[in-house]
Parts: sequence; C-alpha cells; structure tokens
Amino acid sequence: MENEVKTWLNDIEQAISEIKSFISKEISFENFQNDLKTRRAVEKNIEIIGEAVSRILKVKPNIKISNTRKIVDTRNRLIHGYDTVSEEILWSIIVKNLPELEKEVKDFLK
Repeated sequence: MENEVKTWLNDIEQAISEIKSFISKEISFENFQNDLKTRRAVEKNIEIIGEAVSRILKVKPNIKISNTRKIVDTRNRLIHGYDTVSEEILWSIIVKNLPELEKEVKDFLK
C-alpha cells in the first residue's frame, strides 16, 4: 500500500476514534442535539474523513471502502452547505455508518 494512502487511512481511523471519544454509549440523541461543542467536533472529524477518502480515491479509485461517494458528498455538504446538515443526519452517520467504515479501514491497515 502506498505510504500516502496508509497515512490517509490512519487519519480516518483517528477521526473515527475521536468521534467515538465524544459520543459515549450513554449519550442520547437529545443530549447530542443540545451539545454544540460535541456536534462541531463531530462535524470537523467527518470533514476530515471525507477529505481523506477524497484523496485516497484520487490515488486508488477502486479501493474497497463502502459509500465512498456519499462520504465525500457529506464532507462537501458540511463545508459548503453547513446550514443544511441536521443533527439527525450526523447522528445517523455516527450510529449506522462509522462502525462499518472503521472495520473496513482497520482491515486495510492490517
């Protein structure tokens, strides 16, 4: 694996780890909605994930990571359409998509 791709995969892994550290198993959606600092921290890490995936796709377009286009699109929406991203979308990403992405990235880094 190319060094830069490995670096970007590590960046994704780190961003997921940070999101997990902000979102404990006990936190409810309502608490997340009302915690501006946590929401902003999650948004920033999702932006990092999207940018890393975008860079990986330029070097390795056939990489076997699920939903790469959606990941990059989410990053773009957070940056350019920040006022159109709801807490529900962010929560859904955290709960449904990050565990799968984390597993895929860890598999690549093995």
